[in-house]
Amino acid sequence: MKTIDSRIVKGALAMVAIVYNVYLFATGHWISGIFFLLATAICVVLFFRSIRLILTFLQLRQQKMEGAKKWLDRINPDHLWKGQRGYYYFLMGSVDIQKNSLSQSEKFFRSALSHGLKMDHDKAAVYLNLAIISANKRKKREAIHLLNEAKKYDSKGYLKNDIKQISKMVNSI
Repeated sequence: MKTIDSRIVKGALAMVAIVYNVYLFATGHWISGIFFLLATAICVVLFFRSIRLILTFLQLRQQKMEGAKKWLDRINPDHLWKGQRGYYYFLMGSVDIQKNSLSQSEKFFRSALSHGLKMDHDKAAVYLNLAIISANKRKKREAIHLLNEAKKYDSKGYLKNDIKQISKMVNSI
C-alpha cells in the first residue's frame, strides 16, 4: 500500500489556514483573524519542517539515543524536503556512531555531506566524525585531510577543543 506524502497533507492544511485567515480579515473579523494568524503561522512552519526530525533533535539533546533512533526509524527520507535530508543522514550517523557501527555511520555522514547541510558548524561536525572513523580504521592521511576540512568549517570555534583532541589521537597513529 502506498502512503501519502505528509508534505501534501501539511501543504493542504497550510493553504486552507491561509485562505481562512484571509477570509476572516476580509469579512471584518479582526480579532479572530489575529488569533488565527498564529495558528496559520504554525501550519506554515510545520509545512517546511519535519516534526519527527525536531523530536529526534530533542531526544539527542537529552542524550536519549534509543528514543532518537525510534523517531528516526519513523521517518521516510523520501518524504523530507531536500534541505532536511542531509540532517536526517547526519542524525542517523550520529546515532549509529554511538553503537560503534563505523562503516554504517560513515555511509550516513557521507550521505549527509552529499545532500547538503546549511550550517558550517554542522559540516564541521560531520567532517570531525568522519576523521574519527578514519582514525579508527588507521587511515592517517584521510583523517588529517578530514580534520583540516573540519577546521575550515569551524569558523566560530564550536569544535575547537574536539578538533585538538582528535588531532592528538590521529598524530599518535
